[in-house]
Amino acid sequence: MRLFAVFWLLPLLSFAQDSLRLSRRQADSLFVQNNLLLLAGRFRIEAGQAEIIQASLYENPSVSLEVSAYNPERARVLDVGRQGQKIIAVDQLLYTAGKRNKRIALAQESARLTQYEFADLLRSLRFELRTRFFELYFQQQTLSRYDRQITTLQGTVTAFEQQYDKNNVSLRELLRLKALLFQLNNDRLEIQLRQTENQQVLRTLLSLEQPIQPLVDDGQLRSYRLPAESVDSLRERALRQRADVQVSQSLTRQAELNYNLQKALAVPDLRVGGVYDQAGSYVQNYLGVSVAMELPFLNRNQGAIKAARSQIGYQKQLQTQKTVQVNQEVTAAVQKIREVERTVQSVESRFSEQFEQLNQGLFANFQKRNISLLEFIDLIETYNESTKELNRLRADRISAYEELNYVVGEELFN
Repeated sequence: MRLFAVFWLLPLLSFAQDSLRLSRRQADSLFVQNNLLLLAGRFRIEAGQAEIIQASLYENPSVSLEVSAYNPERARVLDVGRQGQKIIAVDQLLYTAGKRNKRIALAQESARLTQYEFADLLRSLRFELRTRFFELYFQQQTLSRYDRQITTLQGTVTAFEQQYDKNNVSLRELLRLKALLFQLNNDRLEIQLRQTENQQVLRTLLSLEQPIQPLVDDGQLRSYRLPAESVDSLRERALRQRADVQVSQSLTRQAELNYNLQKALAVPDLRVGGVYDQAGSYVQNYLGVSVAMELPFLNRNQGAIKAARSQIGYQKQLQTQKTVQVNQEVTAAVQKIREVERTVQSVESRFSEQFEQLNQGLFANFQKRNISLLEFIDLIETYNESTKELNRLRADRISAYEELNYVVGEELFN
């Protein structure tokens, strides 16, 4: 599997030494393979399986040996021969009331809880990965627009400096253009800093050293569409699929299993054994059997049983709260998608095209003096701010859909 992944990513690695071009699917694959928190979580799952093995083991038998330290009749030290004395005893603890099976059941549920927690960690980190991935993509789109604007504006400023030297333009006009260029560079720096933060998070999630360049096509963006099923259906899917819901249910089951175990612990266990006494009993070479148990007069595990019963009530309340929370999260996520889609659809199509058409002839018209300096600056600022906000809105749209994936606990969009 790892060898296949290496060959799959080899063309991407060879594209540029300084950056790694990744599609969303490729990022997902690297994430599952490389993320250190996921790798650590798999060790927790292995530890949980080992706890099941430990719970299923029987207690070891115990052996005791007593020998004569000194025989005064024979004046011998450690007299353990035929004329001496020794006692050998063996006993085995036998659980009653099904304690061993109850411990195994509790360990099995604890191991399942670890798996659910791992799945919840995977769900949370994948949501972070997807959100940062698309946010970085749209930030790069915005930066490419800014770079083109800054390059063109820099050329315009240079031309105006030459015209200023010839006294064809005023100092006020030149300084206003330089201030606009300064503002664009500041805005670009702000976006660059946010992009750097997203790069840092993505590289940490993927355990990579190279900068990441997201690859996104229009078909992938169009695949994010609200499912036709009802909100109630999505809620039911969330309650079935979400790992944190399963964690809550598992904790309730553990509380119930622990309550059963605590009641069983109130029943005394038996110790069965045998004893050999060479010369210290009423007959030589005495053989006997022994049975021992505690008398449950003072400690009947009352406190632990009461605490376990209360823990069941506590976990059931938390489980009910989790159900309410999940239902509300699904409703809010669907509502957020509808609001974002309504906003995107109202501005994205014609608005984006019209601004691009305006921007294409903007610098030429300014240099020909078809528009004034104030009109030029206003249009440049409006264009760049609108470009930045539109790409932010596009990123928010994808984030809203990924949030629905997150709150439902299932991949709804391919």
